Amino acid sequence: MTKKADAAKRIEELRELIRHHDSLYYVETRPEISDAEYDRLVRELKALEAEHPDLITPDSPTQRVASQPVEAFASVEHKVAMLSLDNAMDPAELREFEARLRRALPGADFEYVCEPKVDGLGVALLYERGRFVRGATRGDGRVGEEITQNLRTVKSIPLTLRGALGQLRELEVRGEVYMPRAAFAKLNAELEEAGESTFANPRNAAAGAVRQKDPQITARRPLDIFLYHVSHADPFPFKSHWEALEGLRAGGFKTNPKAKRCRDLDAVTAYCQDLELERDALGYDADGVVVKVNSLEQQRRLGATAHHPRWAIAYKFAARQGTTRVLDIRINVGKTGALTPAALLEPVELAGVTVSRASLHNEDEIRKKDIRVGDTVLIERAGDVIPYVIQVIASKRPPGTEPFRMPTHCPVCRARAYRPEGEAIWRCTNAACPAQLKERLLHFGSRRAMDIEHLGEAVVNQLVDRGLVTDFADLYHLTVEQLAGLERLAEKSAQNLVDAIRASRTRGLARLLNALGIRFIGERASQLLANHFGSMERLERAIEDEIGEIYGIGPQIAQSVVRFVSESANRKTIERLKQAG
Repeated sequence: MTKKADAAKRIEELRELIRHHDSLYYVETRPEISDAEYDRLVRELKALEAEHPDLITPDSPTQRVASQPVEAFASVEHKVAMLSLDNAMDPAELREFEARLRRALPGADFEYVCEPKVDGLGVALLYERGRFVRGATRGDGRVGEEITQNLRTVKSIPLTLRGALGQLRELEVRGEVYMPRAAFAKLNAELEEAGESTFANPRNAAAGAVRQKDPQITARRPLDIFLYHVSHADPFPFKSHWEALEGLRAGGFKTNPKAKRCRDLDAVTAYCQDLELERDALGYDADGVVVKVNSLEQQRRLGATAHHPRWAIAYKFAARQGTTRVLDIRINVGKTGALTPAALLEPVELAGVTVSRASLHNEDEIRKKDIRVGDTVLIERAGDVIPYVIQVIASKRPPGTEPFRMPTHCPVCRARAYRPEGEAIWRCTNAACPAQLKERLLHFGSRRAMDIEHLGEAVVNQLVDRGLVTDFADLYHLTVEQLAGLERLAEKSAQNLVDAIRASRTRGLARLLNALGIRFIGERASQLLANHFGSMERLERAIEDEIGEIYGIGPQIAQSVVRFVSESANRKTIERLKQAG
């Protein structure tokens, strides 16, 4: 055997050894060798590959971390849409979920699989002939961002599959990338010591790491993953969800060891209640339990809505609660002129997050609960996300407090505010209100709209305050020189923003309709309108009756669209957007 052949044989032996020990350490958490022994294997492999660079393959354990940053994330269309989940807040809603199943499939018996609902970032992984070829974020459910280079750095994601899964022509699986709590605490301590900004919670840290342009930074973040779903396979080898989880484990994937097969709804309810009691001991953030019908044939027959599969539901844990004091009530001005009150609070920690603001929703909500500045209140984070006030602790109310009254003028532009008949929201009457414009621009550039990276709050504030942007179309005429004149925006950052704005021209009609901030128009309605009309020109010519006849739209949305496109200022903006490409 030649020296080259000997090297090739040893390289393959080392790769298999390292993959084996990676799986034991990162997936099964039962290492067989010491770190020093593992490092020796990696060093030997690197040395041999350096000596024989023509033998390096993309799936080698040494090739997890790319050397060059990416310029931008490409868009990826998922083979199967990554839908949301319907929610159940208590056992009664779980029973209603099963009742819906029985109405859909009369006489059927249902077995379930329960898994912790990990609070991380959903991703889709694509394998061809057992090799990892693409990874993508969930995005809007239909289209995500390709983050393959970053996901390759996550050691618990196998680059090659073993066993039967490795023989499939194609396999797409779904998982949740997360950061363990202990690793998160260590990372924040290191960042703080280095004088860098820390992360608010593990989910933010994981999401930030996964969307890094530089994979080498991602590689330094302590990310992990649980795989929970086979969305596509060619050929498809499983008959139940539980069988799929076992198949994923056999193929080298990490699935949640807390997953459990439940014979009936009583067992599901017991699982949910037990896991809620031990959530703090899990080692990662979880905000509920995902309950799925086990039979894939039953899943197929049950189908899905445009929003969620009918065969699965998320049982949400009770929100975390705490008491604090209302320091002030501030009014926020939204993109459509809505004046929304928010409570400024004495900071309090809920579920690992420091809360200093809470939504008060509207004037009626404040009156009903009689919330006043100075009150001690009970607050909670619903689903561990949005803080809001549950009730006032009246016994702790200090003397001299006064009922809150909504302002009759916009707090930003001082224009008259009014409350339309039949609505709970007060609105600013000035369409040119700077606060509205800032919120509209932030929405326009947001991930689910035109996805303009680097168009953050600090930049938007300066663009509006300096008169550089008065509507959406102005964004597409900004120059590097103009942007470089903004505070804390160097020429390279200015160029990146100009490039991101230019890239947003390709987002498509549905994204644009969502970005325009038309009242009552969200992602789903935007997609329905785009599918029906195909172009902005056709939509502008449409009458209210035609729009209202589209399945899923309705008269309220139709009226709002017609009103929006008929206003001269909006028509002018749309025309300028067309001219900008």
